Order: sequence, then structure tokens, then C-alpha cells
Amino acid sequence: MLHLFPEFDETIHGCSAALRAKTTSCVELLDRCLARIDQWETSIHAWVSIDRETARQTAYERDRELADGHDRGPLHGIPLGIKDIFDVSGHVTAAGSTAWAAHQPKARDCPVVSRLRDAGAVILGKTVTTQFACFDPPVTRNPWNRNHTPGGSSSGSAAAVATGMCVAAIGSQTGGSITRPSTYCGIAGCKPSYGTVSLRGVVAVAEHLDHPGPMARCVTDLAILLNVIRDSPDAAFTGSAAEIPPRIGWIHGLFDEMADDDATAAVASAVKTLSAAGATIADVPLPHDFDSVLEQHGIIMAVEAAHTHRDHFAADPNDYSPAVRDLIERGMATVQRHYMAALDHRQQLCGGIGNCFADVDVLICPATTGPAPDRSTTGSPAMNSPFSYTGLPTVSIPTQCSANGLPLAVQLVGRIGADSTLLESAIWCESQIAAADCAP
Repeated sequence: MLHLFPEFDETIHGCSAALRAKTTSCVELLDRCLARIDQWETSIHAWVSIDRETARQTAYERDRELADGHDRGPLHGIPLGIKDIFDVSGHVTAAGSTAWAAHQPKARDCPVVSRLRDAGAVILGKTVTTQFACFDPPVTRNPWNRNHTPGGSSSGSAAAVATGMCVAAIGSQTGGSITRPSTYCGIAGCKPSYGTVSLRGVVAVAEHLDHPGPMARCVTDLAILLNVIRDSPDAAFTGSAAEIPPRIGWIHGLFDEMADDDATAAVASAVKTLSAAGATIADVPLPHDFDSVLEQHGIIMAVEAAHTHRDHFAADPNDYSPAVRDLIERGMATVQRHYMAALDHRQQLCGGIGNCFADVDVLICPATTGPAPDRSTTGSPAMNSPFSYTGLPTVSIPTQCSANGLPLAVQLVGRIGADSTLLESAIWCESQIAAADCAP
């Protein structure tokens, strides 16, 4: 497991245990996050807005509740950041756009945030997103190296968690916007199965591709968050590691061809570790129609983004950054039959990719094409877009650093709708990778 700052290692489940053991308090936990915000925010730029007063009031209330025997569960008193495409009560949802923010009213909580509050979380504020959760580089810096991108579009969420400015955060993914920044910033990320988490009160990019999801310092924390924010909590999910080592399918093709040597070596190293620990590893072929997945994903994203923004874009196209403007213009220029063909391809591939799981529990591949590139880009989503396209759940696990000292990760992929099974397998894999790192 990678640690950017060895002096702290706060996780949701660790903080939750400390609160119940009375070795810390909700207010003290919040104060530690606020102290790191004071220390790092001027150089990292992870936050759009921070509501210190409301967060402190909530933390005091959560301490009083625990004292009175009212325990809301593992998120009780945990400070979180929320990507600035989610509606949060008392905040404007700017979606990374200064022009957009100027005419947006303050919002009510969207279902994701409402569920987090009900579970006892302390909402610290809104984290930076690239404009309209798309491609243009953000103001946020990568905490491992300020000259490299933190990834996008959930840039602020990843950087805030990596620096301990919050214990965990919520992001979203249309292409690679959870997995990529999580990897580049050295934390864990989960893109749930499509449709698992409500999109109400969330600024849309593309209706067939958008996925809200959690970002945290370990897979156990991802599981805690997902079971709170998902539309139908999984009562049978234990939040613990799989009891039997998983059967893992190693996928190649696109995932070898577009990944660099660092990324493919990280997967090979993880596979060796997991095999030695008892996992069954098998090469798994991809469906024959997988080769065009990136092209078809691009068509759907462009057309649906153009539909989402058609009225505002027509009124003032200058409100849009260059990459978003290009995306919308490509969508407007796409003929309807090509969009319908892409939707048909998506439906067929969603069915065909299920065959990849005939003899395995999860798939493994690189989480990104390589370590974080420079700040002129948010990096390639090529390793992630296929699973945003097909809706399969994914978990990224930090593994090691590249030759230039930047984080790398592996990506585990589950069957559609089998998020809990994926998380149990990922917790097991994470524990084995961490144990190998600690071995003499």
C-alpha cells in the first residue's frame, strides 16, 4: 500500500474504531482535516468551497449523539469531500465553471449526499472538478509531484483524500474520472455498476455512461461508502475479504497495447503476488467486438454531452473550455445513425463481456496507461472507458511507484451488479499486496 504522508494513515474504519474506543472525537478528527487543509490547500487547490462552521457544528452534534448512545454507523463523524457536480445544501453547484456558478442557486442535498448525512458523515465542502466533469486540466495539483496532473475529472476529491484533507470523498466517472485520479494520487477508487447509485441532483455528462462512486484510502472504506450511497444497500455484504482466494482473469489486448511498461509491470507484479497467495490466475480473451469500444464510447459521450448542454451552449459557447467545447461540437456533428449504432454496440458488448466471467470471479488489468503525465492533460482514460461503457463495476488498488516515483495501481473488474463480490475480492487482493510490500 502506498503512503504519501507516513505520519498519518486515517481510514474510515480506523477512525470509526477510535471514536468508539474514545481515543479521539468527531471534533478532533475534523480539526486534523482542517489543519491539513490549512497546510496543503494553497499548493494543492483541491477545494471549491469549505464550510468550516457547519462542519464543526455537525461534528459537535455527532459527538453528543455518541455520548447519548446514538451511533449512526461507520460513517458517524467522518469528514468527507463532495465533487462539485453533486448538489450539496447551502452550496452552489458550479461543475468547474465560473460562468455556470454565477447564475446557479444554492442547492439542496442530492440523494447521495442526503444518505451520507443520514449515516452520520460530516460534509466538509465541495472538491474541484474539471469543467463539466470533462477533459480540460484542473487547477488542482498532484500531491506526489506538483508538476504532474492529479487526473480528472474527480481531481480535487483524489488530491484531498491523498493529503488527508478529508478521510474520503465522492467522485464520478463517465470515462475514467474515478479510477484515473485515484491511481495518479495513490488512493483507492470504486466505479460501481451502472445504475447502482442515484444520479439525481448530479450534473450530467452522458446519461448512458455516468457513474457516481467513492474514493478513499483503502478498499474497505470504499465498501463502507458504497453500501451507504447505493440505491439498494446489500444487507448480505460483510465488508470483509473473500474467504476463498478469488479466481482472477488476466485480460490483455487493448490493456497491453495502450499501457506503458510501468503499468503492465505493476499488473504482472500483482499477479505474481496474488498467485503466490493462492489466487487462481487465468488468461481471459476479450469479446471479438471489443476492439472498437473506445471509438463507440467516444461517440456516445459526445452526443449525450451535446444533448445535456445544448441550450446553454447555444446561448454562450464561450462559457466552455476548449476540450468541452470540442466534445460538444463533435456530438452536434455526429449523425443519428452513428449514435444509434454505438448504443446497439454497447448493448451487445454488455451481453458478450459476461462470458469473460465464465470461469473467474474478477478480471485484472492496468488501472491507467501509466503514471500521471504532466499538467497539460488529465491523462488517458483508455483503461477505464471500456467499463464505463459496459457498466461493469471496478476497483483500483494502489500497488507501487513508477520509475519516476509516481503511483501505479491495478484495476479489478467485476460482473455487472456483483459489486459486493468484487469488493470482497478486492479487499483480499489489497491485503495480499500490502503483505508482500511489508515482507522482508
